[in-house]
Amino acid sequence: MITSPALRFPLRLIFVAALVAVFWLALLPAPDIVQIVSWQDKVEHALLFAALALLGLSAWPRSAFALGLGLLAYGAAMEVAQSFTGYRVGDPLDWIADAIGVAILLPVTLRGTRRTA
Repeated sequence: MITSPALRFPLRLIFVAALVAVFWLALLPAPDIVQIVSWQDKVEHALLFAALALLGLSAWPRSAFALGLGLLAYGAAMEVAQSFTGYRVGDPLDWIADAIGVAILLPVTLRGTRRTA
């Protein structure tokens, strides 16, 4: 993934703001959402973390491994924090869905770095 150096600083700010916003939203009471399938929550986690990974890779294109580990730690911290609320539950399966979302972009990232190398 190649990003213009001029865009990296704004993308980094957006990435950090997204991390703060997502963590804050994860600690609010869960809204009533129409659930189409029973595993919809897991799909939402995977898509969210894929989007965070994509944004992070745009901001730090040469740090895919560190970014992936950081997002996994972030997801784990979010689940632990949710377990301390009286209205949310920390779910290890949510963390696995987060990891799948991060892993989805790994082949794309590796393919992009091979082309530019």
